[in-house]
Amino acid sequence: MAITYTSGEQVEVYRFSLPATILIPLAAIFLQAWLPLRFPILKIFDLPLLVVIGFATARRNPLAGLFTGGLIGILQDALTHQPIGLYGISKTVVGFGASSLGIKVDVENPGARFLLTILFYVVHEIVFFIIARGLVGLRMEWSWPHEIGSGVANAVLGIAVYALLDRVKQRT
Repeated sequence: MAITYTSGEQVEVYRFSLPATILIPLAAIFLQAWLPLRFPILKIFDLPLLVVIGFATARRNPLAGLFTGGLIGILQDALTHQPIGLYGISKTVVGFGASSLGIKVDVENPGARFLLTILFYVVHEIVFFIIARGLVGLRMEWSWPHEIGSGVANAVLGIAVYALLDRVKQRT
């Protein structure tokens, strides 16, 4: 699983059709809100985060990554009982980081996608934890083994999600 660096001229930038840009995040948010209610074991997965990472690495535009992460995060916040902005801020950070790193690293490789998903899952959880505990004052506990395990589980699911996103992305 080699991560290769590319020059600016070698980077392919993709876009998504308007229906895909709207319907895929909405489906991910709906599934994230509904599935864990029926199957509690699925709480470890964060489908909206995987969509943010997939869109951001394909578009390779930090501004688009910021907006994608922020909008998906705010919509996800609206469906929780937590203060608005926790997911919005953490997914904005991930969207910006994923799109910025997508410019520098070959993110078409499944191995690189796997490792990047673990990295960005942990970054997302750290930012969420710091904001929730430090700024909002929520009582939360941190467990490295749980977060790393959840990151690996999300990375495995992410490979399938990214393959589906690859089918709807369009070359610019």
